Amino acid sequence: MYTWSFAPILQASDLFLWGAWITIVYTVASIAVGLVLGLLLCFARLSGIGPLNWLAQGFQELFRCTPLLVQLLWIYYALPLLLGFDLANWAAALITLSLYAAAFYAEVFRGGIVSIDKGQSEAGSAIGMSNWQVMRRIVLPQAIRRMMPAFINQSVTQFKNTSLISVISVAELTYMASIVNGQTYRPLESYTVLAVLYFAILFPITKFADIVESRTRNGH
Repeated sequence: MYTWSFAPILQASDLFLWGAWITIVYTVASIAVGLVLGLLLCFARLSGIGPLNWLAQGFQELFRCTPLLVQLLWIYYALPLLLGFDLANWAAALITLSLYAAAFYAEVFRGGIVSIDKGQSEAGSAIGMSNWQVMRRIVLPQAIRRMMPAFINQSVTQFKNTSLISVISVAELTYMASIVNGQTYRPLESYTVLAVLYFAILFPITKFADIVESRTRNGH
């Protein structure tokens, strides 16, 4: 009969806290970079310029249709062979997470923008607005409201995706749980605490996403 004991795990709580902090840092940083790149990809898709559209779409499909773990391993182990120099694990993790996020955020942006009735853009152009003014004053304010639920849900997924960077020894939350397990020989307790921490961080965010989606659906 297995006897639960969280005492050794609590003694290593500093490792879990450090891992949680690193996870948050990677999540926020990759979301920030992914948003910028995703917006550029979105505008490339909507530009009407064939080569830009094809390149942006090809980038999106590449990162959306291959597993993040495979991307991470390729960028960390294979890309340095092509570049001719080593890539630090933290850099490979940030690059991969950011590119992956960009591919999905681009589709969130594009979906939000194309969902706005074209008649509103035409009306803005008819009164002398430039394309940028139409986008900034008419389209984006409405599109952002519609994007928010998908954006929050994708960001939650991004937080969970950081667990994969443990395979290249980045000291995030999952990696630290494995360290604690190696020190205490308590896998059940170590990974239970890991699951509880993920749940405690993400559950409020997912409930907030539900509220935003409900308010958006009801037009508030």
